Amino acid sequence: MHPGTCRSGPSGTGLPTALRFRTGEPGRRTGFHDWLQGWFEQDVAAEIGDFIVLRRDGHAAYQLAVVVDDAAQGVTEVVRGCDLLDNTPRQMLLQAALRLPTPGYCHLPLLTEADGSKLAKRRRSVPLDPSRAPRLLHDVLTLLRQSPPPELQSASLATLWDWAIAHWSLAPLQKLRTVSL
Repeated sequence: MHPGTCRSGPSGTGLPTALRFRTGEPGRRTGFHDWLQGWFEQDVAAEIGDFIVLRRDGHAAYQLAVVVDDAAQGVTEVVRGCDLLDNTPRQMLLQAALRLPTPGYCHLPLLTEADGSKLAKRRRSVPLDPSRAPRLLHDVLTLLRQSPPPELQSASLATLWDWAIAHWSLAPLQKLRTVSL
Protein backbone atom coordinates (compact mmCIF):
# COMPACT_ATOMS: atom_id res chain seq x y z
CA MET A 1 0.00 0.00 0.00
CA HIS A 2 1.29 3.43 -0.92
CA PRO A 3 1.68 5.64 2.16
CA GLY A 4 0.91 8.90 0.30
CA THR A 5 4.37 10.35 0.91
CA CYS A 6 4.38 12.38 -2.31
CA ARG A 7 0.83 13.75 -2.13
CA SER A 8 2.16 17.31 -1.94
CA GLY A 9 4.25 16.90 -5.09
CA PRO A 10 7.42 15.23 -6.40
CA SER A 11 10.49 15.01 -4.22
CA GLY A 12 12.37 17.61 -6.24
CA THR A 13 15.07 15.23 -7.44
CA GLY A 14 14.31 15.99 -11.07
CA LEU A 15 13.87 12.30 -11.79
CA PRO A 16 10.74 11.12 -13.62
CA THR A 17 7.88 10.27 -11.29
CA ALA A 18 4.66 8.34 -11.55
CA LEU A 19 1.30 10.05 -11.30
CA ARG A 20 -1.05 8.61 -8.70
CA PHE A 21 -4.81 8.85 -8.27
CA ARG A 22 -5.59 10.33 -4.87
CA THR A 23 -8.09 7.97 -3.23
CA GLY A 24 -9.08 10.26 -0.38
CA GLU A 25 -9.32 9.37 3.27
CA PRO A 26 -10.01 5.83 4.51
CA GLY A 27 -13.60 4.99 5.38
CA ARG A 28 -15.27 5.41 1.99
CA ARG A 29 -16.23 2.09 0.46
CA THR A 30 -16.73 1.59 -3.27
CA GLY A 31 -18.94 -1.36 -4.15
CA PHE A 32 -20.83 -3.02 -6.97
CA HIS A 33 -22.91 -6.08 -7.71
CA ASP A 34 -20.96 -8.67 -9.66
CA TRP A 35 -23.13 -11.06 -11.70
CA LEU A 36 -21.33 -14.10 -10.27
CA GLN A 37 -19.62 -12.99 -7.08
CA GLY A 38 -22.49 -10.93 -5.70
CA TRP A 39 -21.83 -7.73 -3.73
CA PHE A 40 -18.17 -6.72 -3.56
CA GLU A 41 -16.85 -3.58 -1.94
CA GLN A 42 -13.52 -2.15 -0.96
CA ASP A 43 -12.16 0.81 0.96
CA VAL A 44 -9.60 1.67 -1.70
CA ALA A 45 -7.90 4.34 0.42
CA ALA A 46 -7.39 1.96 3.36
CA GLU A 47 -6.69 -1.25 1.41
CA ILE A 48 -4.78 0.02 -1.65
CA GLY A 49 -3.94 3.68 -1.17
CA ASP A 50 -3.20 6.14 -3.94
CA PHE A 51 -2.58 4.10 -7.08
CA ILE A 52 -0.52 4.78 -10.18
CA VAL A 53 -2.38 5.98 -13.28
CA LEU A 54 0.61 7.23 -15.27
CA ARG A 55 3.90 5.38 -14.95
CA ARG A 56 7.20 7.24 -14.68
CA ASP A 57 8.01 6.16 -18.26
CA GLY A 58 4.99 8.21 -19.41
CA HIS A 59 2.75 5.25 -20.27
CA ALA A 60 -0.74 4.89 -18.84
CA ALA A 61 -0.95 2.28 -16.09
CA TYR A 62 -3.40 -0.61 -16.42
CA GLN A 63 -6.16 0.95 -14.29
CA LEU A 64 -6.35 4.13 -16.37
CA ALA A 65 -5.80 2.39 -19.71
CA VAL A 66 -8.58 -0.13 -19.21
CA VAL A 67 -11.08 2.51 -18.03
CA VAL A 68 -10.42 4.83 -20.97
CA ASP A 69 -10.27 1.96 -23.47
CA ASP A 70 -13.56 0.45 -22.27
CA ALA A 71 -15.30 3.83 -22.46
CA ALA A 72 -13.89 4.60 -25.92
CA GLN A 73 -15.14 1.25 -27.21
CA GLY A 74 -18.56 1.59 -25.57
CA VAL A 75 -18.07 -1.51 -23.42
CA THR A 76 -21.21 -2.15 -21.34
CA GLU A 77 -20.31 -5.51 -19.75
CA VAL A 78 -16.93 -6.80 -18.61
CA VAL A 79 -16.34 -10.53 -18.14
CA ARG A 80 -12.94 -11.44 -16.73
CA GLY A 81 -11.20 -13.57 -14.12
CA CYS A 82 -11.58 -13.23 -10.35
CA ASP A 83 -7.92 -12.24 -10.11
CA LEU A 84 -9.09 -8.81 -11.33
CA LEU A 85 -12.05 -8.48 -8.94
CA ASP A 86 -10.24 -6.18 -6.52
CA ASN A 87 -9.19 -3.88 -9.39
CA THR A 88 -12.82 -2.99 -10.10
CA PRO A 89 -13.37 -0.46 -7.26
CA ARG A 90 -10.25 1.45 -8.42
CA GLN A 91 -11.60 1.49 -11.95
CA MET A 92 -14.97 2.69 -10.69
CA LEU A 93 -13.28 5.58 -8.87
CA LEU A 94 -11.52 6.54 -12.10
CA GLN A 95 -14.76 6.21 -14.10
CA ALA A 96 -16.51 8.56 -11.67
CA ALA A 97 -13.63 11.07 -11.69
CA LEU A 98 -13.55 11.08 -15.51
CA ARG A 99 -17.37 11.06 -15.75
CA LEU A 100 -17.31 7.84 -17.74
CA PRO A 101 -19.99 5.14 -17.61
CA THR A 102 -19.49 2.13 -15.36
CA PRO A 103 -20.11 -1.19 -17.12
CA GLY A 104 -21.61 -4.27 -15.50
CA TYR A 105 -19.09 -6.80 -14.20
CA CYS A 106 -18.85 -10.58 -14.09
CA HIS A 107 -15.75 -12.16 -12.55
CA LEU A 108 -15.29 -15.82 -13.44
CA PRO A 109 -13.50 -18.27 -11.15
CA LEU A 110 -9.86 -18.97 -11.89
CA LEU A 111 -8.65 -22.41 -12.74
CA THR A 112 -6.05 -23.37 -10.13
CA GLU A 113 -3.70 -26.22 -9.37
CA ALA A 114 -4.84 -28.79 -6.82
CA ASP A 115 -2.69 -27.00 -4.18
CA GLY A 116 -4.61 -23.76 -4.82
CA SER A 117 -1.84 -21.98 -6.71
CA LYS A 118 -2.72 -20.15 -9.91
CA LEU A 119 -2.51 -22.25 -13.05
CA ALA A 120 0.59 -21.17 -14.92
CA LYS A 121 1.77 -21.92 -18.45
CA ARG A 122 5.28 -22.52 -17.19
CA ARG A 123 4.04 -25.40 -15.01
CA ARG A 124 1.70 -27.08 -17.50
CA SER A 125 2.97 -25.85 -20.80
CA VAL A 126 2.15 -28.83 -22.96
CA PRO A 127 0.86 -28.63 -26.51
CA LEU A 128 -2.79 -29.55 -26.96
CA ASP A 129 -3.47 -32.40 -29.35
CA PRO A 130 -6.21 -31.25 -31.77
CA SER A 131 -7.44 -34.82 -32.13
CA ARG A 132 -8.33 -34.74 -28.41
CA ALA A 133 -10.22 -31.44 -28.64
CA PRO A 134 -13.69 -32.92 -27.91
CA ARG A 135 -12.42 -34.76 -24.83
CA LEU A 136 -10.53 -31.69 -23.60
CA LEU A 137 -13.58 -29.46 -24.10
CA HIS A 138 -15.70 -32.02 -22.22
CA ASP A 139 -13.17 -31.94 -19.36
CA VAL A 140 -13.19 -28.12 -19.26
CA LEU A 141 -17.00 -28.03 -19.24
CA THR A 142 -16.94 -30.49 -16.36
CA LEU A 143 -14.43 -28.32 -14.44
CA LEU A 144 -16.75 -25.37 -15.03
CA ARG A 145 -19.60 -27.39 -13.48
CA GLN A 146 -21.66 -27.47 -16.67
CA SER A 147 -22.30 -31.26 -16.32
CA PRO A 148 -21.97 -32.43 -19.91
CA PRO A 149 -23.37 -35.95 -20.37
CA PRO A 150 -20.70 -38.69 -20.38
CA GLU A 151 -21.73 -39.84 -23.86
CA LEU A 152 -20.53 -36.49 -25.25
CA GLN A 153 -16.93 -37.47 -24.44
CA SER A 154 -16.82 -39.25 -27.79
CA ALA A 155 -18.97 -36.77 -29.73
CA SER A 156 -17.66 -34.50 -32.45
CA LEU A 157 -16.33 -31.10 -31.51
CA ALA A 158 -19.27 -29.41 -33.31
CA THR A 159 -21.79 -31.52 -31.36
CA LEU A 160 -20.07 -30.73 -28.07
CA TRP A 161 -20.00 -26.99 -28.83
CA ASP A 162 -23.69 -27.09 -29.75
CA TRP A 163 -24.47 -28.76 -26.42
CA ALA A 164 -22.26 -26.31 -24.50
CA ILE A 165 -23.87 -23.24 -26.07
CA ALA A 166 -27.39 -24.54 -25.52
CA HIS A 167 -26.78 -25.56 -21.88
CA TRP A 168 -24.33 -22.93 -20.63
CA SER A 169 -25.22 -21.60 -17.18
CA LEU A 170 -23.44 -19.24 -14.82
CA ALA A 171 -25.51 -20.55 -11.87
CA PRO A 172 -23.08 -23.38 -10.92
CA LEU A 173 -20.27 -20.81 -10.73
CA GLN A 174 -22.01 -18.42 -8.30
CA LYS A 175 -19.68 -17.16 -5.55
CA LEU A 176 -16.78 -19.35 -6.74
CA ARG A 177 -13.45 -17.57 -6.94
CA THR A 178 -11.43 -20.63 -7.97
CA VAL A 179 -11.97 -24.03 -9.54
CA SER A 180 -9.22 -26.59 -8.85
CA LEU A 181 -7.90 -29.18 -11.29
